[in-house]
Amino acid sequence: MTSQEALSDNQLEKAWVGGEPPKLNSTVTLVDYDPEWPKLFEREAERIRGVLGETVLVLEHVGSTSVPGLRAKPCVDILLEVPDSDDEDTYLPALEGAGYRLVIREPDWEKHRCFKGPDTNINLHVYSPGNGQTPRYRLFRERLRSHPEELALYAAKKRELATREWKYVQNYADAKTEVIEEIIGRARAEQYDAYSEAYAEHAGKSVTNALYDRPAIVDLAGDVGGKRVLDVGCAAGHLSALLAERGADVLGVDASAGMITVARRKFGDVARFEQADVTRPLDVEDGSVDVITASLVLHYLKDWGATLAEFRRVLKPGGALVFSVHHPGEDWHWFGKENYFEVELLDDDFGLEGITHPVQFYRRPLSWTFNAVRDAGFAVDRLVEPMPVPEADETDPKWAKNLRTQPRFLYFRAVSPA
Repeated sequence: MTSQEALSDNQLEKAWVGGEPPKLNSTVTLVDYDPEWPKLFEREAERIRGVLGETVLVLEHVGSTSVPGLRAKPCVDILLEVPDSDDEDTYLPALEGAGYRLVIREPDWEKHRCFKGPDTNINLHVYSPGNGQTPRYRLFRERLRSHPEELALYAAKKRELATREWKYVQNYADAKTEVIEEIIGRARAEQYDAYSEAYAEHAGKSVTNALYDRPAIVDLAGDVGGKRVLDVGCAAGHLSALLAERGADVLGVDASAGMITVARRKFGDVARFEQADVTRPLDVEDGSVDVITASLVLHYLKDWGATLAEFRRVLKPGGALVFSVHHPGEDWHWFGKENYFEVELLDDDFGLEGITHPVQFYRRPLSWTFNAVRDAGFAVDRLVEPMPVPEADETDPKWAKNLRTQPRFLYFRAVSPA
């Protein structure tokens, strides 16, 4: 399971250590779940801990063989974190001495390495602390274990893909990315359920939300009086209520059931709210919406193609899409990344009142965003780097100065051509 872009054959061959990667040139064989797989993991884990000792920071059974009842390739995936996976001298000689063989080296993607086992069919994935894959592996594994409908969805996709012929096994793995992203997206949304009340209180009064982001979205939306507005990623409903106050007929949608519950309680008298996953088709009629707002939503999605196509479908000709995302210059600088032009999954913590709340979102260059919007058939009408409203200076002078002098969010108004 991976969140990086699908590897081209050339990239895969470059990452492979010691010659060419083995070609499959056939279909993929899946077998019924084997209760021996967890035992094989435990055997390997004991051997790895014995070899590496305190160098082992995290060692877990992940992937399909870690999910009871799921058909899989008979290959046990193991996640290993060491202090610095780029520092191979601290672990590679010891693993090789125990019979493990390094087969993949990807220093530019999560510092990833992969080993094959000495006598068991395994993939040992090695990362450093703070990588984006460990929380993804855990979230996906626990989602499949606890949600039979997600397990069935993933199993069906695997069965379908296994019937096709693939040059490399990695091509098959990359083809599963779309359904994996869907499942992880729903898992993340569910994580917000317990966080909804705290977020609602925060978003209602924070300078960034109330005196910077929402005013900018409302300004770009323009005169919404008498218009039908779809507020995507409405969270606790503050923006939906603000648009309704300006005369709009508002439907707010969010993937989190908890957020929708809060939104209905707080603002259900002025707007309608429904739970919806924007990576899937919306229950909205073709050409029935005048304006779509999406405040700080799209950077949670890896691929925008299907979502933007759905926005085009429900918008009237000439309708507007107004959205905000993290500023590409800010994310690149803030997270200390080397290559601005990468599309990369980032980990952050949106915790409140001392309670952590890990989140993940994608950073991407400005050109990627422009191209995605244009490729979906929209015309970019305005690009804005807004200032906070004057009240921000009284509410929090220090943070208001920060917002006035450093890039934070980026705002688009795009029009669906008539």
